[in-house]
Amino acid sequence: MKEYLVPTGDGEAQFIERRSRFIGHIFLTETEEEALARLKQMREQYWDATHNVYAYALREGQLRRFSDDGEPQGTAGKPVLEVLSKPDITDCLLVVTRYFGGVLLGAGGLVRAYSKKCLYGGC
Repeated sequence: MKEYLVPTGDGEAQFIERRSRFIGHIFLTETEEEALARLKQMREQYWDATHNVYAYALREGQLRRFSDDGEPQGTAGKPVLEVLSKPDITDCLLVVTRYFGGVLLGAGGLVRAYSKKCLYGGC
């Protein structure tokens, strides 16, 4: 039987990259309905943010979803999902909220920012 890592609870972390503020949230979720409800809460809480990028991975149905939420394709949601995929983390939702700081990061800068371990408590 394959082993997975599952968060024991919710968490939050943030950092600033070239004046853009990134706020990462991780939530323990076991169903797609839970993940979508939490995502809705984050979008309501951070309604004024430039982007609310997300990814979730669920054991139930081996479901994996992500969204760039307006960032250039492949620069945000997919890197967030990769953070979950490499160590096989499941039953969780990651939401990264970005407040644009006026400096364009470029595709590589966005990928690095959205996959930064600090967002997920790794610093």
